[in-house]
Amino acid sequence: MTVAEELTPAVPDSAADAAGPDESEEPIKQRKNGLYPGVSDELAENMKSGWADTELRDLRPIAQAAETAARRAALSARFPGERLVIPAGNLKTRSNDTEYAFRASVEYAYLTGNQTEDGVLVLEPTAEGHEATIYLLPRSDRENGEFWLDGQGELWVGRRHSLTEAGTLYGIPASDVRELADALREATGPVRVVRGYDAGIEAALTDKVTAERDEELRVFLSEARLVKDEFEIGELQKAVDSTVRGFEDVVKVLDRAEATSERYIEGTFFLRARVEGNDVGYGTIAAAGPHACTLHWVRNDGAVRSGELLLLDAGVETHTYYTADVTRTLPVNGRFDEIQRKIYDAVYEAQEAGIAAVKPGAKYRDFHDAAQRVLAEKLVEWGLVEGPVERVLELGLQRRWTLHGTGHMLGMDVHDCAAARVEAYVDGTLEPGMCLTVEPGLYFQADDLTVPEGYRGIGVRIEDDILVTEDGNRNLSAALPRRSDEVEAWMASLKG
Repeated sequence: MTVAEELTPAVPDSAADAAGPDESEEPIKQRKNGLYPGVSDELAENMKSGWADTELRDLRPIAQAAETAARRAALSARFPGERLVIPAGNLKTRSNDTEYAFRASVEYAYLTGNQTEDGVLVLEPTAEGHEATIYLLPRSDRENGEFWLDGQGELWVGRRHSLTEAGTLYGIPASDVRELADALREATGPVRVVRGYDAGIEAALTDKVTAERDEELRVFLSEARLVKDEFEIGELQKAVDSTVRGFEDVVKVLDRAEATSERYIEGTFFLRARVEGNDVGYGTIAAAGPHACTLHWVRNDGAVRSGELLLLDAGVETHTYYTADVTRTLPVNGRFDEIQRKIYDAVYEAQEAGIAAVKPGAKYRDFHDAAQRVLAEKLVEWGLVEGPVERVLELGLQRRWTLHGTGHMLGMDVHDCAAARVEAYVDGTLEPGMCLTVEPGLYFQADDLTVPEGYRGIGVRIEDDILVTEDGNRNLSAALPRRSDEVEAWMASLKG
C-alpha cells in the first residue's frame, strides 16, 4: 500500500490564496511524518494545468431510476409539507488513517440508487409535494491541490462524478454537500432526518427535529421495503444465482479446506462475491464440526475434518446492495453418516413444511409455526423431550435445540425491514412481492448431556430465499439441492 503521508503535505500559502478565501480557511493538512516538507510554488502551479477535460456527457440514468423516483413519490405523499433529510453516511476509520469500505445507508440508497459517502437526499416541501435534491461532493478541486494532496482526493481514491453527471445518473438535481449544513441551520418549518449516519447533518438540525418524529420516518422507510418491486426481485435473483455458484466453488475445494481451515471456505466464497457482486451481504459463516452449533460463527478459524459436517451460511450482495442469504449443511467427505442423515432429514422435513406455509394471505408467523411443529415432533419421537407436542410448543421446550426463529425478511439488508412495526412485520400478513428466508435448524451442543453422545456436536440448518407470489411462492435458491440424497449426488458431481 502506498504511504499516503509522503504526498499529502499542507498546501502552501500561495496555493491556498489561489484557491480563494473559503478553501484557505481549512488548508490541506500535512501528515506528521511526511517525507516532503511542503509544496513549492512552482509545483503547485504546475499541478493546476495540463489536464484533459474528462466530463462524461453520454451518461444514461441508472437502471432503477424509475423505481427510485416512485419510492420518493410515496415518501413525499406520506409526509406532506415537511422537509425530509436522508443521509448516506460518512467514512468510518478502521485504524489510524485507513477506513472501512463504505456502504451507504439503506434508506439513502433505496431512494436514490447512489452509494457515495457524505451524500444527502433532501426533499423540500412544495405546494405540489416535494422537490428532491441530492447533495454530493463535487469533483476534486484542482485549483487548491485537493485532487492530489488530500487523502480523499481523486488521485488517491478515484474519480468522483461531477454534479452534472450525478444529476443525469440519478434523475435528481445535484448540489454541493459542503453547503448543506449551513442551509439546514437556517431552514424553517417541520423537518425529519434519518438518524445515525451523519453526525454533522444531525448537529445542523438539532433544534429542529425530535426523536419521535424521526423514528416515524425511519419506520416508514423500513416498511416501504416489505414488498419488493420488479427491479428488486431481479436483483435478489442475481444475488442468489451468484451465491449458488459460490457454494459450488466451495464444494470443489473442500480438500484444500481440510488441509488448511474454515478460512479457505470463507475466502473461496468471498472471491465469487467480489467478482460477481459488491461484497458478501454479511459475515460468512463457515462452521465445520461442532462450530455449526454456534449460530453466528464468523471466526472461521477451525479445522475442517472428513466425517464431520460443514454448515455454510453465506450470501452474495449485488452492486445495488441486494443480498442473498442461503445455508446448506454438507458432509465434508460427501456422505452423511446415519445420525447426520437422521438429523438432516428432520430439518429438511421442517423446512418443507415451512416453505409450504408461505403464501399470500397467510400470517407471517405461519411458516415458523409449521417448521417448529415438525422439529418438536421429531424431538418427542427421539425421546429428547417429553410430549405431547402441544405441551412442548406451548412451553417452547424445543428451543433448547432449535434456538432461533425460522426466518426473516430479506432485501438490501440481510435482516431487512427491521425497523418496521411489529403489526406490519411479525404480526402481519404475507403479500406478493415479499421475500423472506425459511431456515429451520437443529443444534446439539458438544457439551449437551441431555442428548445421546452421537448427537453431540452436530448442527444442521437449511435455508432458502422464498418470494411470495400471487399463487403461492417461488424458491429463488432452488438451484441448490436440499434433500440429503440430492446433496450427496450434487457434491459427487462437483468433485468429479
